[in-house]
Amino acid sequence: MVFAAPAFAQDTMPPAPYAYRQLDNPAQEEKAQALMETLRCLKCQSQSIADSDAPMAGDMRSQVRERIAAGEDPEAIRAWLVERYGDYVSYAPRVTALTWPLFILPVVLLVLASLLLSRRFRKGGGE
Repeated sequence: MVFAAPAFAQDTMPPAPYAYRQLDNPAQEEKAQALMETLRCLKCQSQSIADSDAPMAGDMRSQVRERIAAGEDPEAIRAWLVERYGDYVSYAPRVTALTWPLFILPVVLLVLASLLLSRRFRKGGGE
């Protein structure tokens, strides 16, 4: 039970300042909302940080709002979060040397399937 105490510590901490409070400037809040909807909650997996009630998502929302209020560019904030949490945090993954096969593989499979089907239909139609 002693080792479980740190796990419960985050849930007992007060929420971050902007976790549940919007920015006063509507234009900045709109930028923050647009960015938060494209970032994945690391605990909830299928929810954006804008939709999640997890404490970690609240902390991430607060970070986004604080940085937007400070005048930082949304793409710079996304890059910082990706650097901190990995590519998984973004719903719009970057194309890198490691990820390009994931983007090209569906196209290659589609071309192969169409070639195989066209051969199959040509053979079947001629008999």
